[in-house]
Amino acid sequence: MHTQSSKLLRLIILALLGTISLLLIFLDFPLPFLPGYLKIDFGDVPALIAALIFSPMAGVIVAAIKNGLYLIVGGGEPVGVMANFLAAMMFVLPVAFLYHKYKGVKSIVSGLITGTIVMAIGMSVLNYFVLLPIYAWFMGMEEMKIEAVKRATVLIGILPFNLIKGIIVGALFVPLFLKLRVWIEQRHVKMV
Repeated sequence: MHTQSSKLLRLIILALLGTISLLLIFLDFPLPFLPGYLKIDFGDVPALIAALIFSPMAGVIVAAIKNGLYLIVGGGEPVGVMANFLAAMMFVLPVAFLYHKYKGVKSIVSGLITGTIVMAIGMSVLNYFVLLPIYAWFMGMEEMKIEAVKRATVLIGILPFNLIKGIIVGALFVPLFLKLRVWIEQRHVKMV
């Protein structure tokens, strides 16, 4: 009976964090010097919290809930939603793995730096080889079939955007983690 109630509580917390994550997407903002479709949001913060309390997979589940709900409410088109989900995984997983292995603030900061680099490089490669060609094919963005345009979009837009996004979200998350650290550690002990 205790195991069932523990699993139910975990499911409720993940659903709640996924919903909070969805709400945070709507507080997005573009950066003035980058393309307007690249917007910073703080929807990955609840996924980070879930990943620290439970496991790296919990962070992935929260990111999946956020993006699934975002697609359902018509907040984005499928390619952009998939890109957001992949970026979240690339950002959250290094933080979660390093935190669960080493614990502490240093592991959070190392994870955020690693996650930012993985997300920036990973999303650049994915956009160049997969996502931008899909946009060109499905969305009629013919200019993305031109190699020079695609390369410039990645080097001048996607890469700096993901680096800046990782820095901004990380700068917000570190003080939040410091405030919630004891609570997160207590929840982790109770949920394991």
